[in-house]
Amino acid sequence: MPEQSPTILAHITQQNSAKALFTAGPASLLQENLLGLRPCFGRGDNDYQQVELTVLDALKSMSGHAQIARLQGSASLALEIASLNFLFGKVLVIDSGYYAQRLVSFAEAAQRLGHVRSVTVVNWLELADIADQYDWVVACYTETSIGLKLPMNELRALANRADAQLLLDATASIGLEADHDQADVIAYSSCKGLFGLTGAAFIAFNQLPANSVDGFYLNLHTHLERRMTGPYHAIASLYEVLPKHQDLRQAVFINKAAMLQRFSSYATHPDSHQPALCTWVDARISSPDPRAVLYAPRGISRGSVVCHLGEAHLGSAARGEILNMLEVLA
Repeated sequence: MPEQSPTILAHITQQNSAKALFTAGPASLLQENLLGLRPCFGRGDNDYQQVELTVLDALKSMSGHAQIARLQGSASLALEIASLNFLFGKVLVIDSGYYAQRLVSFAEAAQRLGHVRSVTVVNWLELADIADQYDWVVACYTETSIGLKLPMNELRALANRADAQLLLDATASIGLEADHDQADVIAYSSCKGLFGLTGAAFIAFNQLPANSVDGFYLNLHTHLERRMTGPYHAIASLYEVLPKHQDLRQAVFINKAAMLQRFSSYATHPDSHQPALCTWVDARISSPDPRAVLYAPRGISRGSVVCHLGEAHLGSAARGEILNMLEVLA
């Protein structure tokens, strides 16, 4: 007789016990990720069509947007497509670190295409001083490179003051932070705070863009019209996850609270700017445990950024015990 495979739960338990993630995503492996997988195709597959419709409806409900496009690729690709299709006129980019600086390059690409007249970059510490008028404000809601959250009320107030629309990189905030509906356009991926497998990216919005983008893959309508293979299995991985998302996300908040308590003397940002996903501490964090996978952020010159997705599979049963693997180096 053929050898029997372990159950899905046993496989998940074994894989998660062999590796402890302190990185920015994807999260630890969920049983639901595998339970949602199935053979699927984008045309003529009624089962998959129901899966995709259910997932996209749940994502629209989560963010509060009327329309959504899905595509294969990273959040970076979704942000580039969103920038080229939506941005026009005078654009203000809030510089909060490495990922926000990537948004600058996308806005400048839209400028080269003729949609954008000017791109202004202002440091996030100077938000309150901005008084000029713009057509678009672009920002990272959660900037993982420095473990920073820009409060949504400040971003929306800035956009209102500037008489601008708001485009957000929601990669590290979706599923974890509130009030994404305050942004006119957001882009994000299937992993991180959604707890899906990697490979899908999403652009959520209310009104179709006015820009005409010459080309195939970078044109938003190509994805809205599903004119190529979509992220079928990444979307399927979310099918069983999203109904349990409220419970699963509790693991992140439990670990965040435990992190702030344990390393409180090293915290670098006030509570108002602390994201759920990660924490920047002014200390060098290491681990003697070979199972630990530490995050190497691109945006800091000192300290460490620790991310809180490593016990996502435990949901509200998490106790932050994964943090016992960490230590501060002298």
